Amino acid sequence: MTEKDRRTGRDETEDERADRMWGELIQEVRVAQMGVQILFGFLLTVVFTPKYDTLDNTDQTIYIVTVVLGAAATGALIGPVSLHRLVSGRRIKPKAVEWASRLTFVGLILLLATTACSLLLILRVATHDGYVPFLVSGVVVWYLACWFVLPLWTRHRYTE
Repeated sequence: MTEKDRRTGRDETEDERADRMWGELIQEVRVAQMGVQILFGFLLTVVFTPKYDTLDNTDQTIYIVTVVLGAAATGALIGPVSLHRLVSGRRIKPKAVEWASRLTFVGLILLLATTACSLLLILRVATHDGYVPFLVSGVVVWYLACWFVLPLWTRHRYTE
């Protein structure tokens, strides 16, 4: 077994590895894209409801920030598809996988921010209670644990 085989855990060429990693990345992006597109679509409709006009300035600002974050998350999570399409056939798939992975990570951060802001707005409008920021903070901590802490712990714990 060569040093390369020990590092990757597989007997594959750089191109085969890039193909495999691309397929895995696109499957991950599909899940995140679905969530962000549904959330963003919902957010786009809120401004056209009668309730929007009754929101105070703070809530309208939270809404605007949330929509912008949702648009940015959508762009980042659709970015890998465009990247692949524009560089396909150029024999740079390993670099494309690297950049698509970065876009996906940024998209997840933006999705987290969009979801947190959406939750903040909804709970502020629904309850008008002072505990809302604490509840939203708890959900954000939960997302951070599920999306980043556990994967990073697993990576550290089980990678030699």
